Amino acid sequence: MSISEDVVTGRKRALKLGIASLGTIGLSVARRVDAGDLPGFELAAVAARDLDKARRNLEGFRTLPQLAPPTALADACDVVVECAPAALFREIAESVIGKGRIFVPLSVGRLLEHMELVDLARRTGARIIVPTGALLGLDAVKAVAEGSITSIRMTTRKPPKGLAGAPHLVANAISIDGLTEPKKVFSGSAREAARGFPANVNVAAALALAGIGPDRTEVEIWADPTVRHNTHTIAVTSDSSDFTMTIQNIPSVENPATGRITALSVIATLRRLTAPLVVGT
Repeated sequence: MSISEDVVTGRKRALKLGIASLGTIGLSVARRVDAGDLPGFELAAVAARDLDKARRNLEGFRTLPQLAPPTALADACDVVVECAPAALFREIAESVIGKGRIFVPLSVGRLLEHMELVDLARRTGARIIVPTGALLGLDAVKAVAEGSITSIRMTTRKPPKGLAGAPHLVANAISIDGLTEPKKVFSGSAREAARGFPANVNVAAALALAGIGPDRTEVEIWADPTVRHNTHTIAVTSDSSDFTMTIQNIPSVENPATGRITALSVIATLRRLTAPLVVGT
């Protein structure tokens, strides 16, 4: 029986949604759910490091969700969206997947390091649903992956402030201060990119999972003072289709490392769970 079906009456009930945490993405999703923009969902619980700030952010909500520790969200929820600091990823993921819930991760790069979670989901009946996020073309990538893919390459260009503080830059003493022209700061695999830029290129991990894996997917990252938008270009060569696509994402005001489209992608992902008509792969 579906988790959205009432055991006694057999009627559909709203899916209980949990969000960890209430940052730029999480708060945007929470507001849309509370406003009733996602039929079939109710905001049941949220997790946040700063509870006082969370309470302020929730002021004016029509229905106040429970404030819960990140690892307790699955106790009250059917679906949990993870948009927390990457360091919390594994404990949140294990708690949700271990209880057989639907897990929607934004820290996709961390999933590459913990693919044993897929085996756990297989045992518990949980589902891990990765949103497209700030990328495009994953439908096409998943389709050609059913055949044979020769290569996938992603080139990311971001305003320097959107890359500031990335572990790869710090570890390699790469300065992006005062740039007047584009500077390539990384070239390597999607796995390496996810490790070096955990707050910036979760899209590389999503692309890798949709296609040929994190070690064969190639990534270049540029700090580019000439662009105003976070830009991703993917080029794919396969036995069924060759294509190149570019997306230019407007950065969030609150967090320039995150595009505005990311929260919208989460909302679209959730909508698929209850919609009577689903379009796309």
